[in-house]
Amino acid sequence: MATFIPEVTLNDGLTIPVVGLGTYKLKGNEGVHAITNAIDLGYRLIDSAYNYENEGTVGEAVRRSSVPRQELLITSKLPGRYHTYDQAVTTIQESLYRANLDYYDLYLIHWPNPKQDHYVEAWQALIDAKKWGLIRSIGVCNFLPEHLERLKKETGVLPSMNQIELHPFFNQEAQRKWHAENNIVTESWSPLGRANAVLQNETIQEIADKHEKTISQVILRWHYQLGAVSIPKSASPKRQLENISIFDFFLSDSEMRTISALTRADGRLQNQDPAVYEEF
Repeated sequence: MATFIPEVTLNDGLTIPVVGLGTYKLKGNEGVHAITNAIDLGYRLIDSAYNYENEGTVGEAVRRSSVPRQELLITSKLPGRYHTYDQAVTTIQESLYRANLDYYDLYLIHWPNPKQDHYVEAWQALIDAKKWGLIRSIGVCNFLPEHLERLKKETGVLPSMNQIELHPFFNQEAQRKWHAENNIVTESWSPLGRANAVLQNETIQEIADKHEKTISQVILRWHYQLGAVSIPKSASPKRQLENISIFDFFLSDSEMRTISALTRADGRLQNQDPAVYEEF
C-alpha cells in the first residue's frame, strides 16, 4: 500500500506533494527500476533536469509505472547554456522529446547565471511554454530575491517555486521568509546535505533517538515543518520508504530551533553562491 504524502498548493493552483524523489545520477535501467519502485511506494513528485541527462530514464519510468501519468508530477530544468529565448524554447521541447512526454508539470530555470544576464529571456520562454500547454507550472532554482524581483518587474510573473540549497547547516531563513511573503513555495535540494556530516550530527541524533526515528527522518520532518518541499534522492527501496515515513511524529518548537541553529555562514556544500556561481 502506497504511503500518503501531504500536499501543498502553488500560487498558480497546481497541487504537489511535500516530499518528492530526487533523481540526480539515477540513469539507465537501474534508474528506471529505482524510480518505478519509488512510485509504487507512494512518490508522485519526480525531480529531473536537462543537465542530469536522465530525462529519458524518468520518462521510461513514467511509462512502466502502474500509476496513471496524470497522477504524477514530473519536473525538469533548463540549463544555463540555453537561456536566450529561442534556445530556451527549443530546449523545453527537447526535454519533452527526451522524456517522450506531452508536458512537464513543473519546469524550472536551473541557475540564474547573472553574469550572462539572460535569465529574464529564459523566464519569458517558460511563461510562453506554459501558455502553449507544454508546462503546467513554472519556477526557478537558486534565484536570490534580487533575481526574483527583476522577474516580477520585467514580466509581471513570479515563479510558483524556487528550488534552493537547504539543509540544517544552511537553513536559508531570510530567503524562505522572502518566499513566504511573496507566495513562492520553497523546495529544498540536497535536503540531507548530500549525506555529509549532517547525518552524523550528535545534536540531531539525540532528537532522532527521542522520537525513535533516523536522523534522515528528523531532517526531512524539519523541512516539512519549515514549510519546504523536499526531494531526497535514493535508489534504495528501504531508504525511499524511510524518507516518506515522516508524518507520524512532530518536532517541538524547541527541537526545530535546535536544528535550525546548526546553520553556518559558510554552510553551502560547494560554495555555490547564486550571486556569482554559474552552471551551464
